[in-house]
Amino acid sequence: MSGLAAFAGERIVSSVAAMEDLGRRIGGALRAGDLVVLTGALGAGKTTLTRGIADGLGVRGPVQSPTFVLARTHPSLVDGPPLVHVDAYRLGSAAELDDLGLDLDRSVTIVEWGRDMVDGLVDQWWEIELDREWAGAAAADAADDAAADMEDVAPRRVTVSRRP
Repeated sequence: MSGLAAFAGERIVSSVAAMEDLGRRIGGALRAGDLVVLTGALGAGKTTLTRGIADGLGVRGPVQSPTFVLARTHPSLVDGPPLVHVDAYRLGSAAELDDLGLDLDRSVTIVEWGRDMVDGLVDQWWEIELDREWAGAAAADAADDAAADMEDVAPRRVTVSRRP
């Protein structure tokens, strides 16, 4: 098991830079065979966190959402495991995820939109849930045209847990 146990629990992440920094620290703790499921609404920061994880693992970038290709493999630049970055949004079942033929044992695998998709692929995995947090004036102005800009800077609640 990886060193993500140190990250278990809930924290508030206040900025894009802080999300990337959290990802770098998580990436430094991940090992080959680790599977991480990222859960959160569109724009919650899943790909931003993955960019930080990729940096912490020392893999080749750039890291972008693999929405249209479903999965991208980022080879290591430092003799570590590759990062396999999956976007399961367009997949209909765990069987379709399994059909991708992912090398779960020799890579670190990040699956965005993977909740309820990894049962049966591995016995245990990490889940990181990202929730937007609106506070103060941002909540009052959420219906305003500027809401989209505020989403990018609104704090996120990040919860790390071991499954099952």
